[in-house]
Amino acid sequence: MSRRFLVLFIILLVIYLAISGGISPIDLLLGSITSIIVSALLSRYVIKSEEKLSISRLAFLIKYFFHYLFVIEVKAHLNVMKRILSPSLPINPGIVEVPYDLKSDYSATLTANSITNTPGTVVVSIDHKNKKLYVHWIDVKTVDPMESRRYISETFEKYAKKIFD
Repeated sequence: MSRRFLVLFIILLVIYLAISGGISPIDLLLGSITSIIVSALLSRYVIKSEEKLSISRLAFLIKYFFHYLFVIEVKAHLNVMKRILSPSLPINPGIVEVPYDLKSDYSATLTANSITNTPGTVVVSIDHKNKKLYVHWIDVKTVDPMESRRYISETFEKYAKKIFD
């Protein structure tokens, strides 16, 4: 059994159990079977380099997950709720260019998905060649690309680099 298979199996099983919402014997059995099949078929494609499998990367992934869920998401939801409940608050929607400095497709995807999943921002296009995201922002604070990056994607990129690059 390869490390790729084992790591992907564990990740998929955890995701399955989190989505199913339980750890009953049937959840464990079905999750294990599904995770074994998917890991056997896709582990060599999903995890291209075994050298990148490390405890420190996993620790950053876990840290990112909790930071994203309990800090970034909460702040963004509160901001959008405040705008909904206070119609007098100004909104200034628009699409801004956000450059990124990431090497792998995985890290760019994590960053783009994190931006899209955060209320108030949506990635509408990605220019991989020029390493730019185009983001619809509910309240554009600046149109300067580097400043936009600081507001929108800097934190996501920091974690994505440590996890995938």
